[in-house]
Amino acid sequence: MMSTPTFPQGGLPEALGMRVTDEGEGWIEMAMPLGPIHMRPGEYRGIHAGTAVSLADTACGFGCRSSLPETATAFITIELKSNLLSSAERGELLCRAEAIHLGRTTQVWQATVTSSESGKKVAVFQCTQLVIYPKP
Repeated sequence: MMSTPTFPQGGLPEALGMRVTDEGEGWIEMAMPLGPIHMRPGEYRGIHAGTAVSLADTACGFGCRSSLPETATAFITIELKSNLLSSAERGELLCRAEAIHLGRTTQVWQATVTSSESGKKVAVFQCTQLVIYPKP
């Protein structure tokens, strides 16, 4: 496992304002402030479903990155599932991701996204990551 994980900057996580707030062995917490870019278009107010899913997927990915076996070089998401339970309009989305399987070839992570304003669960998420090794 990596002793001091570094997380990539840029891309979608940076554009959406995601940041790591805490981490430990087999878990990570992230937050994302909500603004107009995170909202769905149209009359029904609240976050776009992709907002919560993107935060959860990023947290699980960063957690996986921190938990890769020593000789692994990368990972890719091969399956994901989410349930959207409520919405949010203001404040931040908070996410805690935890490993439920840290295997040699796959990792399975689950995440819960909550609203900082209401304290309600916004989404639950689970994904499977394929661990990648160098070619012999």
